[in-house]
Amino acid sequence: MDTPLTFLGIESSCDDTAAAIVRDGPAGREILASVVEGQTSLHADFGGVVPEIAARAHAERVDGCIAQAMAAAGLGFTDLDGIAVTAGPGLIGGVLAGVMCGKGLSAATGLPLVGVNHLAGHALTPRLTDGLAFPYLMLLVSGGHCQYLRVDGPEAYTRLGGSIDDAPGEAFDKIAKILGLPQPGGPAVEAKARKGDAKRFALPRPLLDRPGCDMSFSGLKTAVLRTRDKMIAEQGGLTRQDRADLCAGFQTAVAEVMAEKTRRALELAPVAALAVAGGVAANGAIRAVLEQVCAAAGVRFLAPPLALCTDNAAMIAWAGIERFRAGGRDDLSLSARPRWPLDQTSPALLGFGKKGAKA
Repeated sequence: MDTPLTFLGIESSCDDTAAAIVRDGPAGREILASVVEGQTSLHADFGGVVPEIAARAHAERVDGCIAQAMAAAGLGFTDLDGIAVTAGPGLIGGVLAGVMCGKGLSAATGLPLVGVNHLAGHALTPRLTDGLAFPYLMLLVSGGHCQYLRVDGPEAYTRLGGSIDDAPGEAFDKIAKILGLPQPGGPAVEAKARKGDAKRFALPRPLLDRPGCDMSFSGLKTAVLRTRDKMIAEQGGLTRQDRADLCAGFQTAVAEVMAEKTRRALELAPVAALAVAGGVAANGAIRAVLEQVCAAAGVRFLAPPLALCTDNAAMIAWAGIERFRAGGRDDLSLSARPRWPLDQTSPALLGFGKKGAKA
């Protein structure tokens, strides 16, 4: 048995400020406390996350979240073995707020500091929740990312494919905005889709005619926009049923694309299990088709509890423990990174900018 470890995790990569305490010990892997403060109300009037507002809210809230998590766990800093903090990728102002807090706590307490890739937090969540053994296939599907990854270790990832433009969560948010639905768009579109006819509109299934596991959702979003505009021009507006049918058609198109790409990914990387993580993993329709694909392939399907699908600090604390056990350490030179691909050997999906590969 490895030495028991108890870590504080800090997450601030987008619009959720979070802190958590996770222990890996004789009783197994335990989430002793998890606190998440969302910012939905702060961004509601803007139709999406405003980076400057998010960064300021993180700076104001992160110490309070940590205090709440420590109190809920009944622990002091002397009871901890390390501090894990999201160091990227994400909105740089928010990431910086968390990193600076983590560095300050490490300097003040002498606790080891471990910088964590936010995507690794999602990718390693099935090991926290289910003790899943390496290797496995991970579908990371969220507001900003969509990738198929073969996971061979805490810092060993091979990307098999991903979105070459909009991530699915981003597409859901944009569809909600197009149709006048509230943000966040994923839950709003899913709720409307339950009352809709997915077969009413002939929407495209992008890239199914091409080999491989890459995906594209920008054209599908545009198809919904054009369908909406045509209907408004013809009938002067949209009815509730029109919106529901468009949501259902869009959601079904995304689910069918992901189902086919998942079949291909399982063929490319034959493993015993497929895990799905990220905010879009909370979508019931998408989960259902992925379960069907796994059942047909004889592969175990795993999805974390809904509270661990969206951004949280428990996954960061756990990823920090995994990296710490593998020898990973950081010091006060740890930098916040807006871009940080997990697989740094594969060609960039979205090209390069001044600060490196985007994804």
